[in-house]
Amino acid sequence: MDGESKIQNLKSKIHRRPKLGQHFLHDPRYRARILEALPLEAGDVVFEIGPGRGAMTALLAGHVRKVIAIEIDRVLAQGLQGDFREDSRVEIILADVLNVDFTALCRQEGIAQGFVFGNLPYYITSPILHHLFAQRDSIRAMGLLMQQEVAERLTAAPGTRDYGYLTIAAQIYSQPQIVLTVPPGAFSPAPKVQSALVTFGMKPDFKRWPRETREEFLQFVKRCFGQKRKNLLNNLASVYPRRQIMQAIEEVGEFANVRAEQLSLEELASNFMRLTLLR
Repeated sequence: MDGESKIQNLKSKIHRRPKLGQHFLHDPRYRARILEALPLEAGDVVFEIGPGRGAMTALLAGHVRKVIAIEIDRVLAQGLQGDFREDSRVEIILADVLNVDFTALCRQEGIAQGFVFGNLPYYITSPILHHLFAQRDSIRAMGLLMQQEVAERLTAAPGTRDYGYLTIAAQIYSQPQIVLTVPPGAFSPAPKVQSALVTFGMKPDFKRWPRETREEFLQFVKRCFGQKRKNLLNNLASVYPRRQIMQAIEEVGEFANVRAEQLSLEELASNFMRLTLLR
Protein backbone atom coordinates (compact mmCIF):
# COMPACT_ATOMS: atom_id res chain seq x y z
CA MET A 1 0.00 0.00 0.00
CA ASP A 2 1.49 3.37 -1.05
CA GLY A 3 1.58 6.47 1.16
CA GLU A 4 -1.51 8.08 -0.32
CA SER A 5 -3.52 4.87 0.08
CA LYS A 6 -2.43 4.55 3.70
CA ILE A 7 -3.57 8.11 4.42
CA GLN A 8 -6.94 7.49 2.76
CA ASN A 9 -7.34 4.23 4.67
CA LEU A 10 -6.56 5.97 7.96
CA LYS A 11 -9.04 8.75 7.17
CA SER A 12 -11.67 6.16 6.37
CA LYS A 13 -11.15 4.45 9.73
CA ILE A 14 -11.34 7.74 11.57
CA HIS A 15 -14.48 8.75 9.68
CA ARG A 16 -16.13 5.44 10.44
CA ARG A 17 -15.73 5.77 14.18
CA PRO A 18 -19.10 5.99 15.89
CA LYS A 19 -19.96 9.42 17.23
CA LEU A 20 -22.86 10.89 19.15
CA GLY A 21 -23.76 7.58 20.79
CA GLN A 22 -24.26 5.81 17.46
CA HIS A 23 -24.63 2.04 17.25
CA PHE A 24 -24.73 0.89 13.64
CA LEU A 25 -27.04 -1.95 12.67
CA HIS A 26 -24.69 -4.42 10.98
CA ASP A 27 -26.50 -7.78 11.15
CA PRO A 28 -28.18 -8.44 7.75
CA ARG A 29 -30.68 -10.86 9.32
CA TYR A 30 -32.04 -8.18 11.65
CA ARG A 31 -32.02 -5.57 8.89
CA ALA A 32 -34.30 -7.87 6.91
CA ARG A 33 -36.54 -8.58 9.90
CA ILE A 34 -36.87 -4.87 10.66
CA LEU A 35 -37.80 -4.10 7.07
CA GLU A 36 -40.42 -6.84 7.13
CA ALA A 37 -41.92 -5.53 10.39
CA LEU A 38 -42.35 -1.95 9.15
CA PRO A 39 -45.87 -1.05 7.92
CA LEU A 40 -44.56 0.47 4.69
CA GLU A 41 -46.52 1.27 1.55
CA ALA A 42 -45.05 1.34 -1.96
CA GLY A 43 -45.92 5.03 -2.40
CA ASP A 44 -44.35 6.14 0.90
CA VAL A 45 -41.70 8.81 1.25
CA VAL A 46 -39.61 7.66 4.21
CA PHE A 47 -37.84 10.15 6.46
CA GLU A 48 -34.94 8.16 7.88
CA ILE A 49 -33.41 9.51 11.09
CA GLY A 50 -29.73 8.73 11.59
CA PRO A 51 -28.96 6.52 8.56
CA GLY A 52 -25.35 6.15 9.72
CA ARG A 53 -23.60 4.05 7.09
CA GLY A 54 -26.78 3.46 5.08
CA ALA A 55 -27.44 -0.14 6.13
CA MET A 56 -31.20 0.34 6.11
CA THR A 57 -31.31 3.17 3.56
CA ALA A 58 -30.76 0.94 0.53
CA LEU A 59 -33.28 -1.63 1.79
CA LEU A 60 -35.91 1.03 2.37
CA ALA A 61 -35.30 2.60 -1.04
CA GLY A 62 -36.07 -0.72 -2.69
CA HIS A 63 -39.56 -0.83 -1.19
CA VAL A 64 -40.85 2.76 -1.22
CA ARG A 65 -41.06 5.76 -3.54
CA LYS A 66 -38.23 7.71 -1.92
CA VAL A 67 -36.01 7.88 1.18
CA ILE A 68 -34.92 11.21 2.65
CA ALA A 69 -32.12 10.35 5.07
CA ILE A 70 -31.36 12.90 7.81
CA GLU A 71 -27.81 12.62 9.18
CA ILE A 72 -26.20 14.98 11.69
CA ASP A 73 -22.64 13.66 11.23
CA ARG A 74 -21.03 15.57 8.35
CA VAL A 75 -18.56 12.82 7.44
CA LEU A 76 -21.23 10.12 7.43
CA ALA A 77 -23.54 12.37 5.38
CA GLN A 78 -20.80 12.96 2.82
CA GLY A 79 -20.15 9.23 2.62
CA LEU A 80 -23.84 8.55 2.04
CA GLN A 81 -24.04 11.24 -0.63
CA GLY A 82 -21.22 9.48 -2.44
CA ASP A 83 -22.75 6.02 -2.00
CA PHE A 84 -26.16 7.08 -3.31
CA ARG A 85 -25.16 9.75 -5.81
CA GLU A 86 -26.60 7.73 -8.70
CA ASP A 87 -29.78 6.65 -6.89
CA SER A 88 -32.62 9.10 -7.50
CA ARG A 89 -34.72 7.33 -4.84
CA VAL A 90 -32.42 8.56 -2.04
CA GLU A 91 -31.78 12.11 -0.81
CA ILE A 92 -29.29 12.84 1.97
CA ILE A 93 -29.82 15.83 4.25
CA LEU A 94 -27.10 17.05 6.63
CA ALA A 95 -29.14 18.25 9.62
CA ASP A 96 -30.07 17.78 13.25
CA VAL A 97 -33.45 16.03 13.23
CA LEU A 98 -34.58 18.27 16.10
CA ASN A 99 -34.42 21.19 13.64
CA VAL A 100 -36.10 19.42 10.73
CA ASP A 101 -39.50 20.67 9.53
CA PHE A 102 -41.31 17.53 8.35
CA THR A 103 -44.25 19.57 7.07
CA ALA A 104 -41.89 21.44 4.74
CA LEU A 105 -40.38 18.15 3.54
CA CYS A 106 -43.86 16.81 2.78
CA ARG A 107 -44.62 19.96 0.78
CA GLN A 108 -41.35 19.52 -1.09
CA GLU A 109 -42.35 15.98 -2.08
CA GLY A 110 -45.98 16.85 -2.86
CA ILE A 111 -47.39 14.56 -0.15
CA ALA A 112 -49.63 15.07 2.86
CA GLN A 113 -47.75 12.69 5.16
CA GLY A 114 -44.55 10.67 5.25
CA PHE A 115 -43.33 7.60 7.10
CA VAL A 116 -40.61 8.03 9.75
CA PHE A 117 -37.98 5.38 10.39
CA GLY A 118 -34.97 5.73 12.63
CA ASN A 119 -32.34 4.07 14.76
CA LEU A 120 -32.48 6.59 17.61
CA PRO A 121 -29.44 7.44 19.74
CA TYR A 122 -30.32 6.35 23.28
CA TYR A 123 -29.39 9.62 24.94
CA ILE A 124 -31.75 11.74 22.83
CA THR A 125 -34.72 9.41 22.26
CA SER A 126 -37.22 11.41 24.32
CA PRO A 127 -36.52 14.82 22.68
CA ILE A 128 -36.79 13.23 19.22
CA LEU A 129 -40.12 11.62 20.12
CA HIS A 130 -41.53 14.92 21.36
CA HIS A 131 -40.32 16.65 18.17
CA LEU A 132 -42.01 14.00 16.02
CA PHE A 133 -45.26 14.11 17.96
CA ALA A 134 -45.32 17.89 17.58
CA GLN A 135 -45.36 17.33 13.78
CA ARG A 136 -47.69 14.33 13.79
CA ASP A 137 -50.01 15.87 11.16
CA SER A 138 -47.24 15.30 8.61
CA ILE A 139 -46.55 11.71 9.70
CA ARG A 140 -48.61 8.71 8.57
CA ALA A 141 -46.83 6.17 10.78
CA MET A 142 -43.42 5.49 12.35
CA GLY A 143 -41.05 2.64 13.05
CA LEU A 144 -38.30 3.51 15.54
CA LEU A 145 -35.45 1.47 16.98
CA MET A 146 -34.71 2.40 20.59
CA GLN A 147 -33.57 1.11 23.95
CA GLN A 148 -35.98 -1.62 25.06
CA GLU A 149 -36.45 0.05 28.44
CA VAL A 150 -37.85 3.14 26.71
CA ALA A 151 -39.98 1.00 24.38
CA GLU A 152 -41.56 -0.69 27.38
CA ARG A 153 -42.37 2.67 28.93
CA LEU A 154 -44.05 3.84 25.73
CA THR A 155 -46.24 0.75 25.51
CA ALA A 156 -46.91 0.21 29.23
CA ALA A 157 -50.38 -0.47 30.62
CA PRO A 158 -51.89 1.25 33.70
CA GLY A 159 -50.83 -0.34 36.96
CA THR A 160 -47.42 -1.47 35.71
CA ARG A 161 -44.03 -0.21 36.85
CA ASP A 162 -43.16 1.32 33.44
CA TYR A 163 -46.38 3.30 33.10
CA GLY A 164 -45.85 7.04 33.41
CA TYR A 165 -45.72 10.45 31.77
CA LEU A 166 -43.89 9.24 28.65
CA THR A 167 -46.55 6.56 28.16
CA ILE A 168 -49.32 9.16 28.13
CA ALA A 169 -47.33 11.58 25.94
CA ALA A 170 -46.96 8.82 23.33
CA GLN A 171 -50.42 7.32 23.57
CA ILE A 172 -52.29 10.62 23.29
CA TYR A 173 -50.91 10.90 19.73
CA SER A 174 -50.29 7.33 18.64
CA GLN A 175 -50.67 3.61 19.20
CA PRO A 176 -47.15 2.37 19.98
CA GLN A 177 -46.42 -1.34 19.72
CA ILE A 178 -43.22 -3.35 20.23
CA VAL A 179 -42.91 -5.54 17.13
CA LEU A 180 -39.33 -6.82 17.41
CA THR A 181 -36.55 -7.03 19.98
CA VAL A 182 -32.99 -6.62 18.73
CA PRO A 183 -29.97 -7.98 20.66
CA PRO A 184 -26.80 -5.96 21.27
CA GLY A 185 -24.84 -8.18 18.90
CA ALA A 186 -26.84 -6.91 15.93
CA PHE A 187 -25.11 -3.52 16.32
CA SER A 188 -21.55 -2.29 15.97
CA PRO A 189 -20.31 -1.32 18.45
CA ALA A 190 -22.62 -3.45 20.56
CA PRO A 191 -24.59 -1.42 23.13
CA LYS A 192 -24.85 -2.65 26.70
CA VAL A 193 -28.63 -2.92 26.51
CA GLN A 194 -31.33 -4.65 24.50
CA SER A 195 -33.07 -2.69 21.75
CA ALA A 196 -36.60 -2.86 20.34
CA LEU A 197 -38.41 -1.78 17.22
CA VAL A 198 -41.57 0.16 18.04
CA THR A 199 -44.19 0.96 15.42
CA PHE A 200 -46.49 3.94 15.88
CA GLY A 201 -49.86 4.18 14.20
CA MET A 202 -50.63 7.88 14.40
CA LYS A 203 -54.10 8.89 15.53
CA PRO A 204 -56.01 12.18 15.73
CA ASP A 205 -55.43 14.39 18.74
CA PHE A 206 -57.05 12.97 21.83
CA LYS A 207 -60.71 14.02 21.70
CA ARG A 208 -59.58 16.58 19.11
CA TRP A 209 -58.54 18.99 21.84
CA PRO A 210 -57.07 22.33 20.77
CA ARG A 211 -53.31 22.65 21.15
CA GLU A 212 -53.49 24.78 24.30
CA THR A 213 -55.74 22.26 26.06
CA ARG A 214 -53.48 19.39 25.02
CA GLU A 215 -50.40 21.14 26.39
CA GLU A 216 -52.22 21.91 29.65
CA PHE A 217 -53.23 18.26 29.91
CA LEU A 218 -49.63 17.06 29.50
CA GLN A 219 -48.53 19.47 32.23
CA PHE A 220 -51.32 18.08 34.39
CA VAL A 221 -50.13 14.51 33.70
CA LYS A 222 -46.55 15.48 34.56
CA ARG A 223 -47.76 16.75 37.94
CA CYS A 224 -49.86 13.62 38.50
CA PHE A 225 -46.75 11.46 38.09
CA GLY A 226 -44.51 13.96 39.91
CA GLN A 227 -43.88 11.63 42.87
CA LYS A 228 -45.04 8.11 42.17
CA ARG A 229 -45.37 7.21 45.85
CA LYS A 230 -47.88 10.02 46.36
CA ASN A 231 -51.53 9.75 45.43
CA LEU A 232 -53.26 12.04 42.95
CA LEU A 233 -54.57 14.32 45.69
CA ASN A 234 -51.12 14.99 47.16
CA ASN A 235 -49.38 15.42 43.80
CA LEU A 236 -51.91 18.03 42.65
CA ALA A 237 -52.40 19.85 45.97
CA SER A 238 -49.77 22.49 45.16
CA VAL A 239 -51.69 23.56 42.05
CA TYR A 240 -55.40 22.95 42.77
CA PRO A 241 -57.44 23.44 45.97
CA ARG A 242 -57.80 20.10 47.74
CA ARG A 243 -61.56 20.48 47.80
CA GLN A 244 -61.69 20.72 44.01
CA ILE A 245 -59.41 17.72 43.57
CA MET A 246 -61.56 15.64 45.89
CA GLN A 247 -64.72 16.71 44.06
CA ALA A 248 -63.24 15.89 40.64
CA ILE A 249 -61.99 12.48 41.78
CA GLU A 250 -65.35 11.60 43.31
CA GLU A 251 -67.29 12.77 40.25
CA VAL A 252 -65.42 10.37 37.97
CA GLY A 253 -66.01 7.52 40.43
CA GLU A 254 -62.52 7.08 41.88
CA PHE A 255 -61.08 6.88 45.39
CA ALA A 256 -59.27 9.76 47.08
CA ASN A 257 -56.07 7.70 47.51
CA VAL A 258 -55.83 6.69 43.84
CA ARG A 259 -52.38 7.04 42.23
CA ALA A 260 -51.72 8.27 38.70
CA GLU A 261 -50.21 4.96 37.56
CA GLN A 262 -53.53 3.24 38.31
CA LEU A 263 -55.43 5.42 35.83
CA SER A 264 -55.78 5.03 32.07
CA LEU A 265 -55.31 7.88 29.62
CA GLU A 266 -59.07 8.34 29.46
CA GLU A 267 -59.41 8.40 33.27
CA LEU A 268 -56.63 10.95 33.64
CA ALA A 269 -58.31 13.06 30.96
CA SER A 270 -61.63 12.88 32.83
CA ASN A 271 -59.99 14.12 36.03
CA PHE A 272 -58.28 16.91 34.10
CA MET A 273 -61.52 18.03 32.46
CA ARG A 274 -63.41 18.00 35.76
CA LEU A 275 -60.72 20.10 37.45
CA THR A 276 -60.70 22.50 34.50
CA LEU A 277 -64.45 22.97 34.79
CA LEU A 278 -64.24 23.48 38.56
CA ARG A 279 -61.62 26.23 38.36
